Amino acid sequence: MRLNRFVFVAGILVLLHLYIGLRLLPALDLGPAGLGVGIGLLALSVVLMPAGMLARSMQSPVWSDRLVWAGMLTMGWFSSTFVLTLLRDIAALVAWFVVPANSWGAFVHWSAVAVVVLALFATLVGLVNARRRAKVVHVDVPIADLPGALHGFSIAQISDIHVGPTIKRGYVDAIVDAVNDLHADVIAVTGDLVDGSVAQLAQHVEPLARLRARHGAYFVTGNHEYYAGERGWTHKLRQLGLKVLMNQHVVLDHDGKSLVLAGVTDYGAHHFDAAQRSDPTASLQGVPANSGPRILLAHQPRSAPAAAEAGFDLQLSGHTHGGQFWPWNLFVRFQQPFTAGLHRLNRLWIYVSRGTGYWGPPKRFGAPSEITRIRLVPQQA
Repeated sequence: MRLNRFVFVAGILVLLHLYIGLRLLPALDLGPAGLGVGIGLLALSVVLMPAGMLARSMQSPVWSDRLVWAGMLTMGWFSSTFVLTLLRDIAALVAWFVVPANSWGAFVHWSAVAVVVLALFATLVGLVNARRRAKVVHVDVPIADLPGALHGFSIAQISDIHVGPTIKRGYVDAIVDAVNDLHADVIAVTGDLVDGSVAQLAQHVEPLARLRARHGAYFVTGNHEYYAGERGWTHKLRQLGLKVLMNQHVVLDHDGKSLVLAGVTDYGAHHFDAAQRSDPTASLQGVPANSGPRILLAHQPRSAPAAAEAGFDLQLSGHTHGGQFWPWNLFVRFQQPFTAGLHRLNRLWIYVSRGTGYWGPPKRFGAPSEITRIRLVPQQA
C-alpha cells in the first residue's frame, strides 16, 4: 500500500515538473547547454523532494539532516515556481487579447524570466525569514469585568516550533531567551512542538526547561505530537518542568484575584486515542464559581465554537502558521475558521499565532513567525 502511494505521489511530482519545464524552458531561450542544465535541475528537484521526506530513516543523522535540508529547500522553491508558472499561464490568456503580435515573443520570454527570478527571490527571502528568531508581537485583549489586579496580566505564547531535522537546540535556545526576557505571568506552548521521536529530539527541546514565568509554563498537544508519540513527549515535557493540560485546568491566584487557565488535547486527538477527545467543557469540570476570566489553550482554532459554548473568554491557538508562505495563506480559511491574529466569536476572543518556527520548507513569506505577548486589559464600555 505504501509503495503504491509513493509511486502515485512520484508520478504526480514528475507531471508537475514536466509542466514547469514545458512552459518555462522553451520561453527562456537558453540554448542547448542552458536547456540541458534546466532539465537537469528539474530532474534533481524530482529526486530531492521525496528523498528529503524519506531521509529520516537513514542510519547517519548527519547525512539524514543534510538530505532533509536539500529536499525541503527544493520543496519551497518548487512550490513558488509551480504557482508562479500557473499564474503566468493565466496572465497569458488575458495578454493574448491585449499584447500586440509583434510584442508577444518578448512577453513570453520576460514573463518566464520573471517566474524564475521571483521564485528564487521568494525562496531566499523566505529562508532568511524562517531561520531568524521570531519577533515579539504585542497584543492587548479586552476582557469584560476584568478585576483590577488582573489588568496587564501577561501571557507569552509560543506555538508550532516543529523541532526536527532543520530546527535544533540553538534555534530553541534563542526562543527561550526571548520569552524569558518578556517576564510574563504565564507561558503558553500551544502544540506542534516537535516533528520526531523523543529519542531523536530530546536534547533539542531541553532548553524549554529554562522557561521562567511567575505562574509557570503550560503545554497542550498539537496534531504533530500524536504523529511523533504523544505519551513519550508529554512525559518528557513534564520532566522539563512544563505543566501539560489535557482537558484540564488550573486556577491561578494573582495578587488576590483568580484566573482559570485550561487546556485541551488537539482537535483530532481522538483519531489516535479515543480517551483523549478534545473537550473544552470537560476542561472546566470542577471550576469554582466566580473564579475569574477563563482562558483556553487549544492548538487548533477549530476548537473555538466549543470554547465559546463552554463559556471561555479567550482562546489561544496556533496550527495554521498563518499559511507560512504565499499563496497558501489564502487557503487556510477553508480548513480553519481563523488564519492569524485576534478574532471574536460571540463573547469569546480567539488569538491565532502564526507560529514560532515552521514546518517542512524553511520558508516564511508573507506570514512571519512570532513570539506573542498577550496582555489582558479591561473592556471599555
